Amino acid sequence: MRPQIRGTSGLTLTVAGLTALLLVSLGLGVVIGSADLSLSTVIDAVLSRLGVGPGIDILDEHIVVDLRLPRMVGAAVVGAGLSVCGAVLQSLTGNQLADPYILGMSGGAALGASIILGTGLGLGSMAGGPTIALAAFIGSMSALVLVFAISVTRGGALMPGRLILAGVAVGQLTAALSAGLVYFGPHGTADRVMLWSLGSVAGVRWNTLLLSVTVTTLTVLVVLSYARTLDTFAFGERSAAGLGTNVVRIRWTLYALVSLCTAVLVSISGIIGFVGLVVPHAVRFFVGPLHARVLPLAILTGALIVAWADILARTLLPDRELPLGLVTSAIGVPAFIWLLRRQKGI
Repeated sequence: MRPQIRGTSGLTLTVAGLTALLLVSLGLGVVIGSADLSLSTVIDAVLSRLGVGPGIDILDEHIVVDLRLPRMVGAAVVGAGLSVCGAVLQSLTGNQLADPYILGMSGGAALGASIILGTGLGLGSMAGGPTIALAAFIGSMSALVLVFAISVTRGGALMPGRLILAGVAVGQLTAALSAGLVYFGPHGTADRVMLWSLGSVAGVRWNTLLLSVTVTTLTVLVVLSYARTLDTFAFGERSAAGLGTNVVRIRWTLYALVSLCTAVLVSISGIIGFVGLVVPHAVRFFVGPLHARVLPLAILTGALIVAWADILARTLLPDRELPLGLVTSAIGVPAFIWLLRRQKGI
């Protein structure tokens, strides 16, 4: 028997609890790191930057305000955005294996990053560096446009099966092109591309974070407004149309929006695996299929998981930082297996 969060009051309490836990986690993420900082130092640093607190060491202020705060906010935004995009795509495509990268955008982003890293323009930059981020974004959107062009019907509809097949084909194409750039690129290109593709929010700064926060917030608000409409897709396209849903318009709107959100997020963080796939399934396991319940909890759960994955990535080993995608996969794979076994009643 699986646990269930029942009733409006239960959902409200859960959302409030997860929100409080997320805020505490973000605070801990700012405190924890290679530089030993206390909570009071963090608070003083923020107040000092706002010009309302006591003076503080300029290095501590830089670490807190310019490095760790945007990094933790970025981790939360990436987790929330990928989770909500994954939930929407699983509903629109009717495919339980759908994730934010299913439309070939991860391959496009990797190709864009490979072009920059292979030419040496991205040397010295982490994932999230302006040049790499812009190239990854352009690559993602280019791949998406190609997928849409291949899969759209003569009537202007986006059919889920054709979208997924086109996404796979474009993903294979971009992977081959990236491999060619790595193979023929200068020495060290493979290492740099692999490091970027494994994901990191270490390079997130306030200037690169503004667009991500704006697009993710817009995506969340629009998707939440379509929560009941998304429920109708569970019965199939014909049933959804029979219930008054404008299937073509809704699909175009949501596909375009979640794809834009994914492209922006992958440009600042690289490819973060399993979050957009596992989190929606885990939330549905506890609250059922209704999107009015799934979406807000998926947003908070995804933000929490990526925030803690980032904390673990930079603290598990004393002398190096683990790739963020490696940590999320290490968490996501066992969680996904556990969910499959529980759903089968094993």
